[in-house]
Amino acid sequence: MAYIEFKNVVKEYQMGEVTIKALDKTNFEIKQGELVVIVGPSGAGKTTTLNILGGMDNVTSGKVWVDGKEVSKLKNKELVRYRREDIGFVFQFYNLVQNLTALENVELATQICKNSLSPEEIIKKVGLKDRMKNFPSQLSGGEQQRVAIARAIAKNPKLLLCDEPTGALDYKTGKQILKLLQDTCRKENMTVIIITHNTAIAPMADKVIHFKNGKAEKIEKNEHPISIEQIEW
Repeated sequence: MAYIEFKNVVKEYQMGEVTIKALDKTNFEIKQGELVVIVGPSGAGKTTTLNILGGMDNVTSGKVWVDGKEVSKLKNKELVRYRREDIGFVFQFYNLVQNLTALENVELATQICKNSLSPEEIIKKVGLKDRMKNFPSQLSGGEQQRVAIARAIAKNPKLLLCDEPTGALDYKTGKQILKLLQDTCRKENMTVIIITHNTAIAPMADKVIHFKNGKAEKIEKNEHPISIEQIEW
């Protein structure tokens, strides 16, 4: 069995008398340690897929496995444990606690999981050794996103989920963030999934999944992913 498997996943939302099908028999597989980029237009089902993988939403039908665990069967308490211990989230907006320092924001995440990493070491790894004691308001957008990534990595998750992580950043800073995610995947053997509208970054991924109309319409495997530093857009 693949490390991550989506099998015939359907997700429907009821809007009054109208049924919206966000995912329509979606199928794909991801290996452990892969960096995967999911691309597609708005409304294609990308974020719904991420929310299901992260245990923040349930399937209407179909099955989802992560590391041998059938996530689609988990009950509420089990989902809370799954999100706490197995998943790291990085969003477009940083969601940092404003009255805590960079280090304290990372420490806060590690207090709720079992096998966490050293917050100080992770802060250093993301290049913020000299900014540990700064509050979010004293950090640039790129630095705040680095704290958000450090917070996610410090949980030592099995799966790192990133929803438009560079959407609020300028080109140069966005590239730095993507390099950090690429390096994390390689060095920590962490499975990383990035949702983006920017198809130009696809060559950095081990696998690219193209979503359209709620389906994984096309799956491309890159035998030789390249460094994000070599990509221009």
